[in-house]
Amino acid sequence: MAKKGNRVQVILECTEHKDSGMPGTSRYITTKNRKNTPDRLEIKKFNPILRRNTIHKEIK
Repeated sequence: MAKKGNRVQVILECTEHKDSGMPGTSRYITTKNRKNTPDRLEIKKFNPILRRNTIHKEIK
């Protein structure tokens, strides 16, 4: 039987890359606890195309 819990998988997408219009996307997959963090997640992650750390936001 599968475990039921508050942890869910989320996809993080770079906000700066989307606005720049360059081809490709920078996305990461991570998990979050729905109970502790009900709002959307924002984390600074490395974008290999822009070659710097940028803000990645959770997408639906």
